[in-house]
This record gives sequence, structure tokens and C-alpha cells, in this order.
Amino acid sequence: MSQGCEDHEGFETVKLEREQFDLVISDFTLPSFDGLSALTICRHKKPELPFIFVSGTIGEDAAVESLKRGATDYVIKDRLSRLAASVERAVQEAQSRAERLQADEKIREQAALLDKARDAICVMDMEFTILYWNHGAERLYGWSVEEAVGQSAHDLLFRGNVSLLLEAVKQLIRQNEWQGELRKNSKDGRENVVESRWTLLRDALGRPKSILLIDSDITEKKQIETQLFRTQRVQSIGAVAGGIAHDLNNMLAPILMVTELLRDELTSEQSRKMLDTAKASAQRGAEMVKQILAFARGAGGEPKTIQLKHLVNEMVRLIGDTFPRSIQVESRVDKELCPILGDAAQFNQVLLNLCVNARDAMPGGGTLQIGADNAVLEGKRTPMLPEPVSGKFVVLSVVDTGCGIPPELLGRIFEPFFTTKEPGKGTGLGLSTVLSIVKAHHGFVEVVSEVGKGTIFEVYLPATTKADSEVIKSAAPVMQMGRGEIILLVDDEAAVLEITKTTLEAFNYRVITAKDGAEALILYQQRVGEIDVVITDMEMPVMDGEALVREIRKTAPNAKVVCISGLEAEAKGMDMSHLKPQAFLTKPYSTETLLTALHQVVTS
Repeated sequence: MSQGCEDHEGFETVKLEREQFDLVISDFTLPSFDGLSALTICRHKKPELPFIFVSGTIGEDAAVESLKRGATDYVIKDRLSRLAASVERAVQEAQSRAERLQADEKIREQAALLDKARDAICVMDMEFTILYWNHGAERLYGWSVEEAVGQSAHDLLFRGNVSLLLEAVKQLIRQNEWQGELRKNSKDGRENVVESRWTLLRDALGRPKSILLIDSDITEKKQIETQLFRTQRVQSIGAVAGGIAHDLNNMLAPILMVTELLRDELTSEQSRKMLDTAKASAQRGAEMVKQILAFARGAGGEPKTIQLKHLVNEMVRLIGDTFPRSIQVESRVDKELCPILGDAAQFNQVLLNLCVNARDAMPGGGTLQIGADNAVLEGKRTPMLPEPVSGKFVVLSVVDTGCGIPPELLGRIFEPFFTTKEPGKGTGLGLSTVLSIVKAHHGFVEVVSEVGKGTIFEVYLPATTKADSEVIKSAAPVMQMGRGEIILLVDDEAAVLEITKTTLEAFNYRVITAKDGAEALILYQQRVGEIDVVITDMEMPVMDGEALVREIRKTAPNAKVVCISGLEAEAKGMDMSHLKPQAFLTKPYSTETLLTALHQVVTS
């Protein structure tokens, strides 16, 4: 397309920005108009359009001025042979400029897209110097473009991964790509787990030139996977805990009963004290089994009125015997300490977890203080409870002089599986367990810590007005004697069977024994009118206790039955209602418990 005009008005009417013109050729001198004005109009309307002056009068100064204002070239009229070459060159240069502009625009668009990508995208040379760094990399790693470009990626991101990097580079050169998980550092010191994909870029001669890295953040995904794995482990422990607890209780039951049988036969006070120590140890073992089972299954004991001072004193004795001698243990308990309502085994767990954490915070020794005080709160606010708290509370405190907790970690210490300990030295469940127990008892926890000076944990628990069952002691129990009643005793554990038989006979009962349900059923059917009470374990080979009781009920619907198990009925998942036992005992039980239950059944 070509179009001509002779003056200012004509040139103004030309729609340069709309028409597909490739070139403007203008005389330098026009009627009532000049070429420089035309050049100005052209550059305003279409800056990239080539503009060539053709004139017979243009001087050198004017020519230079025209080039400064944006003219592409000028041709003197007496040298018009140059015009064709000038036009061709001007058009080619314009096309080249247009192509460069398109390429630049494409690059800008691609860069904008890369910056919008969630993934971190980085280009580095073969010496690991960063050449490109997108906004995704800024977000993930914390360093800005200005801070990252030109820096060594090895020093910035890959500290401590030298061997893995060497293997990655070897595979990259062989196969032109590599993919795998990497741990990379951030500006704030955090460690990110990324799924990293590397692509090798080569030059025109095929030589390695640079590496394109695309990193997807999978830190949270890995944390969830780790938590799921640990949760499954805890669930697995819960699945086998019942069987372990049952076996341990079977072992502890005869120990408890035999200590009671032997005590009256010993004349030496020292021997009696030793026997009492053995009995107390067996009782603590039974409580520990119950506590482990409750923790593994997420079950809690029946809430009772308890005095924390007893738990504190017991814990002080325990850690005094087991913690390093470099740790000095102190206690402070209010003389008029209010009782609380809860599960003593669970608060033992709370105290133990806090004390173990305090011990680990003092590897070089220090002071550990356990305290229990009364407190009256008026509208106290805590992040753990939605509303302000008022009323009487008991404050259980554990104070150490250890390394303290950094402020940036203080808000995470109660997260399940969060731990700052080395792998294998902590599960990250201790404080989360503390928090769950305290919340279940309608309390809250406060923590104050200073790096290098120590940590204070304060557990606030609502006080109760109920009578303190652990302070009020009843008179010594009176063991109930039998009247010659015949008892069918069934248990597959020989030790339990023998000790229980001896105990019952010592209290004037006659005892027939069976080691499983099948043998017991035969004995019962032979003496169906003579046997007064059946005492049976619930878990036995051949025929278990449940099957035995069902068969006995068919023969004698009103038979008196005492069921016994190494687990509580709820923990074992048993529904005892259809068996209608007159009593249910959990191993290990004391002689008093057995005789009291049996007396009640016999006289009912």
C-alpha cells in the first residue's frame, strides 16, 4: 500500500497507527510544512515505523538533527541510487526490531507466568551460581531476587547435602534430568523438604551450560506422613497392649496374694518390711500396667477425689532414685492444698512427662522443683480456654534451670510429634499428652521460658469440694471368713490357681480347681448341687470363661458366678450383661478384694 500527501493537513489525516504502512519517505522541505514536523507526527503515532528523508537541500547539521529525532536515514536527491538500499535496510531493521520486541514480550509473559507459579524455579550454572530466581523461590526460601541471584546455591540452599548433590549431578549429566527429595535451607533457618526436578541445559555445541530446578514444597506432606506413621505405631501398640497387660496382671496377681498370706507367718519386723516393700512394688506395677493400657487405648480411669501432694511426694522419690545425681530435686507443697477430681494415673503421667522434659533440658545438671499450690483466679484469660477463668484452682508446677525454649518454638511445643530432640530420643508425644489430659480435666497449662535460664510449666486444675478420699483413711479391713462353702476355681495360670486356692482354703473355703473351661464344666455337672460359687478367668484355652458361664447357666440359671480378667471389662471390649455375673474382678486383686467380693456373692 502507498499513499501520498503534500502538506500538514494531508499528513495529519493519514491513519498511521491503523494502516499497514511499512515505511515513510518524506521530503525535508514541504509547502507550509517541514519534514521534522512530519517526523514528530510519525513518531507520536507509530514510533517503530521507518522514516527516510529525501531532499536536495538538507545540510549536514539538519541531517544529524533528523537522525537524533528518530529518522531512520536520509538520501540526497542527487544520489537517489541509494534510496532502494536504504529502503531495504530500513524495512529489514524494522522487522528485526519487531521480532525482538515480540521475543522480549514473550519472555516477559513467560517470566510473569513463572513468577505466578507456586513452585520455586531457579536456574544455576554448572558452578551452582544462581542465574534466575522466581517469586515462588522467594516465597519458599525467603531470599529476594536481589539477594539470591549471583550467590552460590550450594552455600545458600544445600548446606550439608554434598554427597547427595554429587550423585544428582552425575545422573543429570548422564540422563539430562534428575528427580528426588531434597532438604533445603531457608533464610529464617527452617528446613524445607522439596520434590526437586532438575533439567540440564546445553549450549550449541552440546556442552552442559546450566541447570533448571523446579522445587515443589512437600514439607507439610512429609510431616503428615510422619505423624500418620507414628499414629499407626501407637495404634499398633494399643492393639497388643491388652495382651501384654493381661499377661503381666496374671504374673502380678499371685505376688500380691502371697505377700498377704505370708505376712502373718513372719515374726521378724525386718522381714515384714521387706515383704511390704515387695507388695508395694507389685501394686505400683499393676498401676503402671493400667496406666499404659489407658494411654495406648485412649481410655481414662474413673474420676476420683485425689490429693496431688501424694503424687508429688511419690514423684520426688521416684526421680530422686532414677535421675542423674547432678540434678537436685526439690518439692514445695501447700500445707492446706485443695483436692482435685481426676484420674491419679493420668496425673502421674503428667508429672512424669514434665519431669523427664526438665531432666533432658539439664544435661549438665541443675535444679528441678516440683510444686503444688492453691490459687484463686478472677477472670484470668488463657489462650487454651475460650472464656476467662474464675474460681479455686490447684497449680501443679515443674521448674527447671535448663537450656530453655527458644521463643520461635514455644508456640509449637504442644503439637503432637513435635520434638527438638535427636531422632530416637523423643517421640514428640510427651507435652501433647500432658495437654490432652489437662484439658480433659477442664484445666489449662501456662509456660514461661528463657533461653539459657530455664523453664516453668504451670498446670492449673479446678479444685473440688468433695471429701479427699486419699486423706480420709478407713479402719483396717476385717477379712471375711468362709463357712465351708465349695468354690469351683477356674484359671489356666498355674501360679494364680495355686495361690488363690491356698488363700481361699486359709479362710475356710473348700476349693475345687480346673485349668480350663471344659474341665470346669465337667466338674460342675458332676457336682451341680454342691458347688456354691464359680470363680472363673475369662481368657483360657479350649473353652474360655464366657462359654463356660453360658453352659453353666443352661444347667443352673441361678448359679453364682464371679468373673475375673487380666483386663477391665471395658478395656477388653466385653459386654458382661448377658452373663449376669454376681461380681467382676480385675487382676491383680488383693486378698481383701477377693474375700469381700466372695462373701457378698455367697450371702446374696
